[in-house]
Amino acid sequence: MPATPNQTVQRGFLIPIGGAEKRKKNGEILQRFVALCGNEKARILVIPTASQLDETGPEYQALFETMGADAMCMPVEHREECFSELLLEKLNTCTGIFITGGNQLRLSTILGGTPVARAIRQRNSEGIHVAGTSAGAAIMSEHMIAGGRSGPSPRESGVELAPGLGLTNRAIIDQHFSQRGRMGRLLSALSFNPFISGMGIDENTAAFIDPAGDLEVVGNGTVTIIDPSDLRHSSMSYVRRAEAVSLLGLKLHILAAGSHYNLETREARMA
Repeated sequence: MPATPNQTVQRGFLIPIGGAEKRKKNGEILQRFVALCGNEKARILVIPTASQLDETGPEYQALFETMGADAMCMPVEHREECFSELLLEKLNTCTGIFITGGNQLRLSTILGGTPVARAIRQRNSEGIHVAGTSAGAAIMSEHMIAGGRSGPSPRESGVELAPGLGLTNRAIIDQHFSQRGRMGRLLSALSFNPFISGMGIDENTAAFIDPAGDLEVVGNGTVTIIDPSDLRHSSMSYVRRAEAVSLLGLKLHILAAGSHYNLETREARMA
């Protein structure tokens, strides 16, 4: 669950990115993240745990430095490292946290339930902004999509779920959405928990979610929002394994750059 913020301090932004964001000095999404974190006063901590490539963390660190930020990389490869006082001190002094892509199950199994995971939630409640790309976006949800089949239709056994960091309990997030045909698995995930909104984020696209739960789309793709609040019927409880699922009463929004959606009121609007 998200940490409860101090009443005198606004929660920081959450910025899930659909993956394959523009990694250049003039990349709109990452530049905007750096600006939120303080521009030249920004201190960004990169967490590359999801990636098994040694260069991932240093590449993002160097990129943020070209944008004027002070960046540092926190390579956490083993669960016991999440109890390090030095790493916790880095979390306590940064103004922004960036979680790279890779395998989201590495994030949940290495970070989940540790002092580092608790510190990330606490820092966000204290006003620190948290961005994540691909796997780093998926892990933000309380219920995380860990895998599943591609395709447009929801099916029984169509999605694999695991616990996320719980930075938000208002949405379940999927990434590389249009590029990898993930509508079916997001719908499957929502059929198990129709309390929340589904958020499918395209590549090089981000949702900048403010403290009030209002998100703005940034990038050159779209964010697909599925609102199940008026769901009247779901066959997920009785279909056989791998069968297609009926879902009646869903509301769908396709949001391009500049569009907004409020996770609390479930209202979509243009800027």
